[in-house]
Amino acid sequence: MKKIFTAIALLLVLGQWSCISSQNISNQNQKMNSKELTYLALGDSYTIGEGVEAKDRYPHQAVEMLRQKKIYFSEPKIIATTGWTTDELAKGIEVAEIDGKTYDLVTLLIGVNNQYRGRPVENYRKEFRALLKGAITYAKGDKNHVVVLSIPDWGVTPFAINRGSDQEKVTREIDKYNLAKKTICEEMGVAYIDITDHYRIYGMKPESVVSDKLHPSGLIYKFWAAQLVGFVEKIGF
Repeated sequence: MKKIFTAIALLLVLGQWSCISSQNISNQNQKMNSKELTYLALGDSYTIGEGVEAKDRYPHQAVEMLRQKKIYFSEPKIIATTGWTTDELAKGIEVAEIDGKTYDLVTLLIGVNNQYRGRPVENYRKEFRALLKGAITYAKGDKNHVVVLSIPDWGVTPFAINRGSDQEKVTREIDKYNLAKKTICEEMGVAYIDITDHYRIYGMKPESVVSDKLHPSGLIYKFWAAQLVGFVEKIGF
C-alpha cells in the first residue's frame, strides 16, 4: 500500500512539473512574439508581388531570411497595389488609416507607373519627397530604419520587347527617375538600394517574369530580399 501511495505522489509531482514546464514554454513563446519587430512595405505591383504568391513577395522573403538569422519580424504590413503612382500610394496610405502607428522598418519602392504614364520627373520628385518624409515618420522618426529601392527597368522584359516598346527611351526615363529618387535619399540621409542594374541583366529571362511576361518572379524578388536583409543586418536590431 505504501508503494502505491508513493507512486501516486510521484505521478502528481510529475504532472505538476509538466504543467509548469508547459506554462513556461507558453510564456517564452508569448515573450518571443511580443518582441517581434514590425515592417511596413509601401509601393506598387513590385511590392504587392503581382503574379506571385504572398510568400514570394520580396517583403515576405526578406522576413523569412531574417528569421533564419534569428532576427524576428511579424508578417509585413503591405500598402501597395498594382498600377499605383506616387499620388495614388499617398491616397492608399491615407485609406489604410495607419496614422499614429509606427514600425521598426519601412521600405518604399514607387515610381514605375509615373514613368509608364509619362508624368514629368519634377512632379515625381515632389510627391516622392513627401512619401519619404511620411515613411520616416512611420519608422518612429528614425531615417536609419527606412530603405528605398530603385525602380526596375521594365523595358528589358519580354512584355516590352513583344509590344515593340522603345527600350532606350524607357531606360533613359527610368534612369532620370532613379537619379531623382537617389538624390532625395542622399539629401534626407535614407538608405538607397539599387536593384535596377541587376534587373537589366536578368529581367528578360523567362524564369525572371511571371505569366504576364512583365512582372518579376519570386526568383527576382529573392535577390531584392537578400539586399534588404543585408541592410537590416547592418542596422543591428
